[in-house]
Amino acid sequence: MNDDSRTNIGTPAPNPVSPGSAELRDQVERTRDELGKTVEALAAKADIKAQAKEKTAAVKGHAAEKAALVSDQIRETAGHAAQLVKDVTPRPLLEKTAQAAVHVRESAAKAGQYATDTTPDPLLEKAGRAVTAARANRTTTTLLVVGAAVAVFLLVRRSRGRR
Repeated sequence: MNDDSRTNIGTPAPNPVSPGSAELRDQVERTRDELGKTVEALAAKADIKAQAKEKTAAVKGHAAEKAALVSDQIRETAGHAAQLVKDVTPRPLLEKTAQAAVHVRESAAKAGQYATDTTPDPLLEKAGRAVTAARANRTTTTLLVVGAAVAVFLLVRRSRGRR
């Protein structure tokens, strides 16, 4: 027995003359393709992490759609409620409310101007830099606005205490 016969045990010898060998090769190639596809499908089913990511993305998309829908409904309902309140509220009260709003805006502007006039220049420069930084980061903007409001409140309270 030679080495060739040992390594080719169970493997049919190629016979180019045989008409069935081409068909057999085609069938083997198709079977390999099908087996490859089957293995890929099984691997995809076994990849739990990828399935979880796909499910998470689907749920996230659904939640975003639902949130947008609810948000639209809330806006619409709030608009209807505001219109209803406006329709039910007597005209003189609406006018007084508008006048009060104007008065509040004017008072806030005066308080802001007073705070600007009485604040030292170095502090104003630092506040300007803080505002520029806050615009770059909107999260801190809210904190700065609250801080500025507290500062204005304290300055106004302090000035009233001196009188």
